[in-house]
Amino acid sequence: MTTTVLVPVKAFAVAKVRLAPALTGEERRALARTMADRVLAAAAPLPVAVVCDDEEVRSWAEQAGGQVLWCPGLGLNGAVTEGVARLAAAGATRVVVAHADLPLATALAWVADGDGVTLVPDRHEDGTNVVCVPAGAGFGFSYGPGSFARHRAEASRLGLPLRVVRDPALGWDVDQPADLDFGAFTDPAPAPCP
Repeated sequence: MTTTVLVPVKAFAVAKVRLAPALTGEERRALARTMADRVLAAAAPLPVAVVCDDEEVRSWAEQAGGQVLWCPGLGLNGAVTEGVARLAAAGATRVVVAHADLPLATALAWVADGDGVTLVPDRHEDGTNVVCVPAGAGFGFSYGPGSFARHRAEASRLGLPLRVVRDPALGWDVDQPADLDFGAFTDPAPAPCP
């Protein structure tokens, strides 16, 4: 079985605009790149593909040793769907989609263990920070507010086994200024849930 980690990365220059009350534009750009570096490192030893539509991100991904999947103008859901389809066509049997704003990510390979779909929700149980799907299943990605519930429903619609893992490190994403307070983070073991 071949597993690839797919990381959608938005242009660093326009990433994390909701952090503007707490960080300058250059600080947001640096933070976005640092978090993306961390996620790529957490993918090891699995191969990594970066789906993007920005030249700076393309250059960064290539320098980091990632495969670049150029998907301009598709938005997040379209780019992830296209990325998974391209990886499936290239022989991947499972794809782990991990967002680039996970500052505490340390390991992603374990997410690919098991069959069916694995979802790692954000710590608010609203978004989906990490998802692993069978590459050829035709899984419909639906990111944005409430994506965790929609992704659970999609696994059910496709009749795929579902595993939900509440992992404190992978559940911590950065969207709002309060998310920059890592002091609230504790590191118990991931908890698989039905």
